[in-house]
Amino acid sequence: MNAKELMEIAVKAIDSKKGEDIEVIGITDLTILADYFVIATANNSTHVSALADEVEFKLGEAGVKPHHIEGEKTPWVCLDFNSVVVHIFYKEQRQFYQLERLWEDGQKIDITNCLEG
Repeated sequence: MNAKELMEIAVKAIDSKKGEDIEVIGITDLTILADYFVIATANNSTHVSALADEVEFKLGEAGVKPHHIEGEKTPWVCLDFNSVVVHIFYKEQRQFYQLERLWEDGQKIDITNCLEG
């Protein structure tokens, strides 16, 4: 399974649990860290956990396990699947860290086909 397919599964998983403001940044040309950052907002700690659990579950069904998970039960969870890194934030933390601004040289990926609408 390639990085684009993994990213799409992650986006669909977040969307299915009502994650907000989902954005994907293609960073292949900028770093060797990953190919995509998926960034989403959650409303509270329960929502953060639900989003992270769903991403891990759906990618697990596809045979992919996280390389590393950071920040479980906190206002920011980072799930590292090597080629795809998923960041789930409380709104305040997302505004504070502004990953989209830090990685603004990356390619903003259109995910409308992944969203339930």
